[in-house]
Amino acid sequence: MPLTEHTAVVRRLVVSTKGAPAGEAGRGEPVTATAAAVSAVLRAFGRSPEDLPARTAVFVGAARTAAGLGAEHEGFPVHTASSPGRALRRAHRELLAKNVDLALVAGFGEPRSEAVTVHAVRRAAEAVADGDRVLGVLDIPDLPGAPDASGATEALDTFDTFADEPVVRPLRHGGRSTDPGGVRLLLWSGRDEADEARVRGELRPMVDRLFPEAFPVLPTAVPCGQEPGPVRAAAVTTADRAARAVLGAKAVATGRPRPVALLFPGQGSQHTAMAAGLYGREPVFTAAMDAVLDLFGEDGEDVRADWLADGTTRTPGIDIDDVRRAQPLLFAVDYALGRTVLAWGVRPTAFLGHSAGELVAAVFTGVVSLPDAVGMMRERVRYAVEIPPGGMLAVAASEEELRPYLRGDVAIAAVNAGRQTMLAGSCAPLDEVAARLRADGHTVVAVPATSPFHCPAMAPASEAVERAYRGVRLRPPALPLYSGYTGGPLGPDDALRPDFWARQLTDTVYFRPALDELLAADDMLLVEAGPRQTLTAFARRHQAVRLKASAVVPMLPARPGGPEEDRRSVLTAAARLWEEGHSLDLDAVSRLWNWSADAPPAPEGPGPEASAADGRFEGRRPLTAV
Repeated sequence: MPLTEHTAVVRRLVVSTKGAPAGEAGRGEPVTATAAAVSAVLRAFGRSPEDLPARTAVFVGAARTAAGLGAEHEGFPVHTASSPGRALRRAHRELLAKNVDLALVAGFGEPRSEAVTVHAVRRAAEAVADGDRVLGVLDIPDLPGAPDASGATEALDTFDTFADEPVVRPLRHGGRSTDPGGVRLLLWSGRDEADEARVRGELRPMVDRLFPEAFPVLPTAVPCGQEPGPVRAAAVTTADRAARAVLGAKAVATGRPRPVALLFPGQGSQHTAMAAGLYGREPVFTAAMDAVLDLFGEDGEDVRADWLADGTTRTPGIDIDDVRRAQPLLFAVDYALGRTVLAWGVRPTAFLGHSAGELVAAVFTGVVSLPDAVGMMRERVRYAVEIPPGGMLAVAASEEELRPYLRGDVAIAAVNAGRQTMLAGSCAPLDEVAARLRADGHTVVAVPATSPFHCPAMAPASEAVERAYRGVRLRPPALPLYSGYTGGPLGPDDALRPDFWARQLTDTVYFRPALDELLAADDMLLVEAGPRQTLTAFARRHQAVRLKASAVVPMLPARPGGPEEDRRSVLTAAARLWEEGHSLDLDAVSRLWNWSADAPPAPEGPGPEASAADGRFEGRRPLTAV
């Protein structure tokens, strides 16, 4: 079954209510589920309720429930069932129905009469994408006559009478699958230049004599078993070119690595099959894409089908430049690439998104949950398609130079670099403006878009979106988010306003001022987590990058290529992070050439936890409690 059909147990804690250690057996009356006990459940893993996702729910499985325990406690829904197993089953159904984002399941009387076992359960794809350590997935037996995901209370009463209990089984998510002819990453280092030269001298004949079948399973970094040295080098290569690549690689002496900032592009960067070469070949990217597209519901299935259409057996039903494809796919790809970087062990210190990419940045900085952000994107697309067709233009001129040309609803859509400005408007007036600009000698390029974002034509959509956003739980950024709509760091006042996010359909994107503020704060290593290198090109014009105080690294190719080019480009970005001096989770990086979603599952292991290396996936982030 795909990850989107699973729910994952990501934390488990056993609490004794009589002061005895959780591992000791005890005797006594079953614990009664009370309001105080539910408060303890909400704090079981060392978090305050304010730190929990907005759509957290508590599921109580207990033989006895106190009269004072209501259907809501401390602002969170509380669902009761007559046994811990039935509470887990109910949580599973509510998660898959998208009614809940985190389920805290309290089993009263398990594993002893005076104990409470608390499970934290999430949708499996989101848990894997987030890097949660997955203890196992709930295996729910099929029961005749069970209610559907909308589960009416009356039906659940009948459903609750079945004795079959859920079982926690290992998570199966792809497995080892090496391609002798595929591209991979080789990393090596030394204590100084002479030591690096020695390591390189030993590595080169080694790869030159290897059989191609052995090349993918070489260690990611050499020497093995010791901390990387400060002089580093890297090669992204195939087996037949490995010796030459090792010889030609440039060694870099690292110092203090520059902090990483993730950049997320928006409309105009999309292209057919963008990043499709990573899907099914990188576990976190794959899980993140599936998590986002699953949250889009039935539309997500159509988006995925169009994205992966090969043009022969199937052609896309909707063009990639249509807002119904461009923005959902850009959101998913940007998010999945960002999650991939985090899975490598890199912790960005700042985030900057362009246009729709700012919503992705909002997820990573904690302003909005992933499910709510997908809901916001759905509303954005829903109302954008009701606006008459329009377009966008990239013009090699400044904002001041372009203002005399504006007419009708044509407006400055984005200020991206020194002389790189975008215009947007309805078709007829935008065509007239483009003709005048070209007649006056300006370079004008049409941006791939069929909707006139960032101009007054989108005002009706913005107003409708604002009404839809009023029910979304927004929080202040937990990490620095540089906004193209403020031209600097996003403050809590703007972050918490639904109209701020709704006005992004009509307001100008000031990417260049936001980048100025970001690069003024520190010398940065900018990583563009998105297709086509649009933001990379803007950043390379910045003085801080031209002077090499800061640098920019794209994750995907500048123009559409094949699947191998996608993988080569992502590995090149990982190599650049290594050469910068950042520590990488080498097992996570190596999955890009030794993991496949289509690999046969490994045999059943003895326990619920396992690693990607033996055909199962375990996230790397430590737990607060087990």
